[in-house]
Amino acid sequence: MTKYNELDITSSKGPKRVGRGISSGQGKTAGRGTKGQNSRTGKKLKTMFAGGSRTLVSAIPKARGFKSLRTPAQVVYLDHLNALKGKVVDNNLLFKEGYISTPNHAVKVILRGELTEAITLQVAGASKSVKAAVIKAGGTFVKTAVPLKKSTKSTEKVT
Repeated sequence: MTKYNELDITSSKGPKRVGRGISSGQGKTAGRGTKGQNSRTGKKLKTMFAGGSRTLVSAIPKARGFKSLRTPAQVVYLDHLNALKGKVVDNNLLFKEGYISTPNHAVKVILRGELTEAITLQVAGASKSVKAAVIKAGGTFVKTAVPLKKSTKSTEKVT
């Protein structure tokens, strides 16, 4: 039995040369059949052509409107952050506290209520009024990138 690495094969195969005589095996009609539109030379049929009748593409109505593929930012309201006084509020803390569904999406803080506690806010976005309210309460706002999802693969190197 031959081994896989000892097989005598080439990496690329040349194109099939059709219409080069009877003995070639693909002579005369060159694999096109005897008669008909597809046996003739020249322009081929369009992919959606349906023999002159209405094509399926033109029969189905167009989908109107616009559907964005961008995932919208998760919203957190400012009055919820009073419970996190003195902490560094980022995506991971908001996820642990249950304010957002996943830490790997953008978070935007929206003004609702008042902020009475000083916090350090480190999220992807906040409205201008939220930034002003955080600074007024004695905290700071730092715009940060959305944290990447951690790989599930092992990081240990086997030697």
